Amino acid sequence: MLLISLFNSSHDSILFGLFAVIIVVFLVIDLGVLNKSAHKISTKSALYQSIFWVAISIGFGYLIYWYGDGADASITFFTAYLTEYALSVDNIFVILLILRYFSVKDEYYHSILFWGILGALVFRAIFIFVGAYLISQFYWILYIFGVFLVYSGIKIFFEDGEEEIDPGKNPLLKLARKYLKITKSDYGGRFIIWRNKKLLFTPLFLVIILIETTDLIFAVDSIPAAFAITQNEFLIYTSNIFAILGLRAKFFLLAGIIDKFYLLQKGLSFILIFIGAKMLLEIIHVDIPINISFLVIIVVLGGSIVMSLIIPEKGKKEDAPEEKNVDVEKQVSPEKELL
Repeated sequence: MLLISLFNSSHDSILFGLFAVIIVVFLVIDLGVLNKSAHKISTKSALYQSIFWVAISIGFGYLIYWYGDGADASITFFTAYLTEYALSVDNIFVILLILRYFSVKDEYYHSILFWGILGALVFRAIFIFVGAYLISQFYWILYIFGVFLVYSGIKIFFEDGEEEIDPGKNPLLKLARKYLKITKSDYGGRFIIWRNKKLLFTPLFLVIILIETTDLIFAVDSIPAAFAITQNEFLIYTSNIFAILGLRAKFFLLAGIIDKFYLLQKGLSFILIFIGAKMLLEIIHVDIPINISFLVIIVVLGGSIVMSLIIPEKGKKEDAPEEKNVDVEKQVSPEKELL
């Protein structure tokens, strides 16, 4: 039933086929050819990959315009894409913390993020199609999404941004440690090994678990935001996945400088509030055109980035990042002893 609703036209079927081919081909090339062996991704390479995935996303948006329902569908795709792309910045903060917490070597980052994103392809599909089914049965759920987005936006706006996040307190991580046999070594970047006829899991497997659960947590914001923009499952899923595929390259590009964009969190909170309000205004039959929504998101994102660069952050200490890294290293040592 959900698959039938996804392909509401022959054009959608063609576009989804192209989408599937693009994803499969480039993921195979990525892991099987370009990054077959573990190595550190340079900033230059990350920049090229980021440009590449943005270009591919723009190209797919053009295909939606050409083969789909015209300009409105294309703009809707880009609005959902930009929203997810912006919200995924928070993922970078947490993923970086997780990798530092486990003292993961730089050359293993790519492989870990690859498999994390592969899992996100599956879980996002489940989230979106289940959400679409529920909305088709109970349309008022969208208004709950609207209230939740406004609440999340207000909550994020007033957050300090310096909250301590302890990956070790993740309940799934605790279960994994309790029931799985975890090795002390990473065995050259492997996640699972056979030793003495026993299945063992390396610490990198725990990292994958944390990254997957992190994505699910952030999907609680991003998926309702996408449904507030459009109820077209095809546009929601494709825009989400293209944004996620660009997340890995964006991680390597921004990991060292992401703290400079300190106002971006405020911008993201405003976007969530705006999208939630947009959905709630439908109750009184006020419809904000999609091109206006697209413009608002562009202006807010661009403005928050520019303002972060030209306005110095108050009370920011130059040595703060080093102090934070020292704290992380202190956390890592006892962690290794437990594995």
